[in-house]
Formats: sequence, structure tokens, C-alpha cells
Amino acid sequence: MKHFVTTLILSVSVLSVTAQENLEDLLAAGIEDAQRFSAGYISPATEGVMYNLSNSWAQSAEVKKPLKFEISIIGNATFINDEKKTFLLNTNEYNNLQFRDGSTSKQVATGFGQNNPDVLVFAEVQNGLLTEEVEFVLPQGLASVNVNVLPTAFLQGRIGVFKATEVKVRYFPKIDREDVKTGLFGVGIQHEFTEWLPAERLFPIAIAGLITYNNLNANYDFTDDNIVDGENQQFDLKLNTWVFQVQASTKLPVFNVYGGLGYVTGKSDFDVLGTYRVRGGIPLFETTNEFTNPFSVENKISGVRATLGVKLQLGFFGLHADYNISEYSTVTVGTHFGI
Repeated sequence: MKHFVTTLILSVSVLSVTAQENLEDLLAAGIEDAQRFSAGYISPATEGVMYNLSNSWAQSAEVKKPLKFEISIIGNATFINDEKKTFLLNTNEYNNLQFRDGSTSKQVATGFGQNNPDVLVFAEVQNGLLTEEVEFVLPQGLASVNVNVLPTAFLQGRIGVFKATEVKVRYFPKIDREDVKTGLFGVGIQHEFTEWLPAERLFPIAIAGLITYNNLNANYDFTDDNIVDGENQQFDLKLNTWVFQVQASTKLPVFNVYGGLGYVTGKSDFDVLGTYRVRGGIPLFETTNEFTNPFSVENKISGVRATLGVKLQLGFFGLHADYNISEYSTVTVGTHFGI
């Protein structure tokens, strides 16, 4: 990738480029081997993005009154644990892929990691009566460009719709620059239970329930890069997540503390689309294999999450920061204004 358009694209584009550079070699090793390796390589990254985008939905359990609103600019940084930077590649589970050094299994980089030194592999491909070898270096991940957190940023709004209830909308403008297209949309609803209590004004604490939905679409078209002969070559990523959460917060004029306990579930689909004509083997006996929409990698997440944060309100303007604990923990900061 030549440029990082935004922090959201950064989390997708670097992975796409490093995988793209080895795609022809992986396909030469066979569709099953290419799909198995890609699942180990890309799954931690899609998991991390799903957990990242599930954060920052609520900075208070107190909902807006009808027609009152608030607009926020929010940034997330998800920490990448060391165990998510590698996965075990066992050649006994592959049809053709082997380590050049004779190993049968070793930890290799995921999309978050780095192979240091490089890991050399080869695949034995049958060409009639001959056995050919395709040799290549396994792809690197984000750590190879000194990225050890997963960042995102987006706009978010909330508006009161009727008593004790507000609707939230999350948006990341659809970006279409060079070969990358990406966009984010989310919606949520929050209901404050304590507003129905007769003595709710006597206690400066609010308790609410929250349900949210996120959708991310990203597409990277690398046909013009001429890495692999073919047409309409793309990586296509779709993410969908749901969050179900109980939220609590203080209800003071200036400084407040908030927290939540919830459950997140999500699904991602990473598709390799287009036509690929792959050449491999010794030059004298080179053959060409053609693949169309060769494989997809599906991934699912589910787990408990907890959040603790603080919020400063100065009239119509405010700041907030929180820490989310989950399989991929995240720090969030943001600014907001509204009435």
C-alpha cells in the first residue's frame, strides 16, 4: 500500500499488502494450503478489529432527554498481545507446504507479528510425472512496520427519542482512494432503567441497558499492481458485531465515572476475489493454473467485556477516556459536545 488514508485503513491495508505479496506462491502450493495458512495469518487481525469496533458506545448510563443530542469524535487503540502475533504452522496439516530447514512445526507471524529472521518454506507441486518446487518467504505482519496497536477513529452521535431512551449512530465516512474502499456504520439503543424509579432524582447514579450493532466493509483492489496475472483481483473484508451491555454511571454536573459489563459477538468474512493465473515449477516445465475466487476465511468471536472510564463535562463541551478489558483490551479517548 502506498499511503495510509486513515487509521481505520491502516488496520486493513498493511495486512492486505503483506499477504498480497505472497499470494501467488501460496496459491501455487494449492487452494487448501493457501486457505489454511491465510486463516492462521488473518484471523487474529479480524478478531482484533471486531473487538476494537465494539468499544466506546456509552460514556454515561444517563440518556439524553427527547430531542437533546450529543456528537463525539472517538479514537480507539487496541493492544496486541504477544500470543496474537504468532500461530503454530504444522506442516503435517498441509498437503504441500514444508519448511526449508526441515522443521515440521514452528511459530510463524500472524498479521500482527513479524518473522525475525525470515521463514523460508516451499511446496512440492505435481506436474505430470515431475515434482516441482515453489519456494517463498512467509509474509510479515504489522510488527514489521513497528505497529503494535490497532487504531480506529470515527464519529458518533446520540439523541433522545422518548422517555428514558436514546438512539446512537456511529459513522466513518466511506473512503475511496487509490485502490482502497472502506466504510463503517453502527447503530445502538440505550434505555435508562433508573429514570422510571420514583426516587431516581435523589440518587446520583444511573443504570441502563445497551444494544449495539456495527458493520464494517473494506475492499482492496490490487489488479493494477501486477503481482499475480489475472483480472479483478481484490481482498474483500466484511465485519459485523453485536454488543449487549449493562451500563452504570454517576450523575454529577462536572466529573463522572462510568462503567459497563457486557457481551460481544461478531462474524467476519475475508474473501480473495477475482481470477489468478499462477505459474510455478522449474522454468523448462512451467505450467499455469487458473483460480477464480479461490478462497474465503470466516471468523467468529464471542466473549465478556468490561469497561471503566471517566468523563469531564464543561457546559456543552466534554472529554472522556476509558479502558476496556476483553480478549483484545482497548484504550479510548474522545471529545464531545451537545445539548
